Amino acid sequence: MKEERIREISTRIRNVKVAVYGDFCLDAYWVLDPRGSEVSLETGLQAQAVGKHYYSLGGASNVVANLAALEPAAIQVIGVIGDDIFGRELTRQFQELGVDTTCLVVQEDNFDTVAFGKPYLEGNEQPRMDFGFFNKRTEVTDRALLDGIRNALQTADVLIANQQVPGSITNESFIDGANALFEEFADKVVLLDSRHFGHKFKNIYRKTNDFEAAHLNGVDVKPDDVFTFADVKKYAGNLYRQFNKPVFLTRGPRGIVVVDSDGVHEIPGIQLLKKLDIVGAGDTVTSALTLCLGASVPPAEAAEFANFAAAVTVQKLFQTGTASAAEIIEVGKDPDYIYQPELAADTRSARYFNNAEIELCCESIPSGRIKHAVFDHDGTISTLRQGWEEIMVPVMIKAILGDKYETADETLYHKVRKRSLDYIDQSTGIQTIIQMEALVEMVHEFGLVPAGEIHDKFGYKEIYNDALMELVNKRIEKFKRGELDINDYTIKGALEFLKALKQRGIKLYLASGTDRQDVVAESEALGYADLFDGGIHGSVGDVAKYSKKMVIEKIMTENNLQGPELAVFGDGPVEIRECRKRDGIAVGIATDEIRRHGLNTEKRTRLIKAGAHLIAPDFAGHVSLSRLLFGE
Repeated sequence: MKEERIREISTRIRNVKVAVYGDFCLDAYWVLDPRGSEVSLETGLQAQAVGKHYYSLGGASNVVANLAALEPAAIQVIGVIGDDIFGRELTRQFQELGVDTTCLVVQEDNFDTVAFGKPYLEGNEQPRMDFGFFNKRTEVTDRALLDGIRNALQTADVLIANQQVPGSITNESFIDGANALFEEFADKVVLLDSRHFGHKFKNIYRKTNDFEAAHLNGVDVKPDDVFTFADVKKYAGNLYRQFNKPVFLTRGPRGIVVVDSDGVHEIPGIQLLKKLDIVGAGDTVTSALTLCLGASVPPAEAAEFANFAAAVTVQKLFQTGTASAAEIIEVGKDPDYIYQPELAADTRSARYFNNAEIELCCESIPSGRIKHAVFDHDGTISTLRQGWEEIMVPVMIKAILGDKYETADETLYHKVRKRSLDYIDQSTGIQTIIQMEALVEMVHEFGLVPAGEIHDKFGYKEIYNDALMELVNKRIEKFKRGELDINDYTIKGALEFLKALKQRGIKLYLASGTDRQDVVAESEALGYADLFDGGIHGSVGDVAKYSKKMVIEKIMTENNLQGPELAVFGDGPVEIRECRKRDGIAVGIATDEIRRHGLNTEKRTRLIKAGAHLIAPDFAGHVSLSRLLFGE
């Protein structure tokens, strides 16, 4: 979806009148002071001290907050709260958002406002305390709610029915009454998002997830079940045929599947490098979907817009965040999609070219059109820096733990280590300076190092680079002394393939996330720098002046290239994504760098998810690779 279309949809949303029926909840955050409070004289028990407390909208209330962030023409709520402090705070926050609370029923007896008490101690959430889980709605309350729903169906453009709390619908007659209204107003968009009663509502648009969809299809679901695209497509199709109204099936990082009158649409997930908090992402999707549908946006486009909105909120930590139009537009400008997650996760689905080890990740690629080729360096051609991850991990861990590096308990140490490993795995191929920028953020995130002792990105880069270059320089010295030769420091077949491309008249470029002077020095030391007549490119310490994205864009613009006239070869997701965005031919090189040949399955996974059209374990089969790329 282009930026102009996102802006257009955002503008149209502002004319939509939306109503929400649902389980309106309040999230109560109590940040505990680790120093504690006094010991109770009455009980002798140690009391907890709350250092800070704040309250935010949760459940269907968070759907409302997400709607308000997109500034529709009007929002009205239909639901029930208790006559208590949480209910009054919830109402106050609604009114601050400009929400019409006329149909927010206060039931005085046998009903507490649903609230989730979330104590946090030293950044870790403690066991939650839930209020209102044993409520009994009266028939009088239900009649008032049904009157509110009727009014909404008459006056609003679209209605959300959002049910999240177990047992929140006491009387089956309420569902019967709601279904009668949905049949009476059959042309009105009613989007249902229900955890516990989804099988009982009729004549609705449905938003669900893969587990709920499987359950609605009569599948015995277990918590660790994994559903393939074929599975969810079948489940969503069956649900669509119930009422012939669109079904939106969310799959977390795997995106959204939509089924409507035009068929099945797959909206891919979005790769995000930051630490994520998925709490409330479903509410964001529900709100964005509904406003789009109310603005007559086609279902597939509505899902794409909602996908961008969710990518905004999952990056907001320790809150049930919302997504504004400006934030959605920003994410939508240049998203990094996750391609073919099922194939990436399972080598059994792999298809190969002519019995070679070259994996075909798409139905076909245009052949014989390549004029220019960009190669990543480390791990794609050279193995001089093999093991850089093992150097960066301890640098990151030490930076994050600071003085606690030697004394941190196992839980904290492994939490920091996992965070570092996950980031490195996702960021392979980007400039080191950007990785160090992320490290600065992680140091602040964990909060273990005093502010005055935190380095900037250049300081951490120097620490990492010094450790890495010690290893690289030792390897280069061995090469110069003749103890090891070129084959010991290059991926098998790489130089032969480069020379073969050169003979075909293909212009070659080397583009690395490593500092340019180091890339030049290492490629010259190994003797293949002169093959890259298009130039050797690398980091210059300023992300505004260099990136692989900029290199690829410049090559395509200056040479007036169409997508398949450029091929990009790399072992990192960054170059593969940037090539895929421009319709070039993306060839993932998933080599075991220790052996310098053979498949590294972890690389294969991330390269397919980045959008690789082909996966090669090395260049040993470069003759077959050339035949495939050039149609011979």
